Amino acid sequence: MGKRDDLIAQYADDLKNKCGMDPDMGLLTKVTIGCGPSIYNADASTVAASQPSELETVKDNFLIKKLGLTDGPDLMAGINAAIETYGKSERNKYRAVFYYMLTKHFGKESVYG
Repeated sequence: MGKRDDLIAQYADDLKNKCGMDPDMGLLTKVTIGCGPSIYNADASTVAASQPSELETVKDNFLIKKLGLTDGPDLMAGINAAIETYGKSERNKYRAVFYYMLTKHFGKESVYG
């Protein structure tokens, strides 16, 4: 197993144990690959959920550009729901896990079809 496979296993563990979700491994793998090299960078691999600018970046670059959603208050509501699911006290919110939850929340699995 390579480094990416190890990370995907770690993300699946987070989804099961921290988020109470049973991950769709195919989708999780595609979302992880979609994150590109950022998953290997300690800073870029996580979402700083307490920073409004970071959440705006997630909204603009992932929800609007990648998933093709229209801007509106429901986007931030989805982001906040993902933060709640992951747990506000959880310091390391992995970007791939966060994006996976948002993809599921907005029913946009077809983007990774």
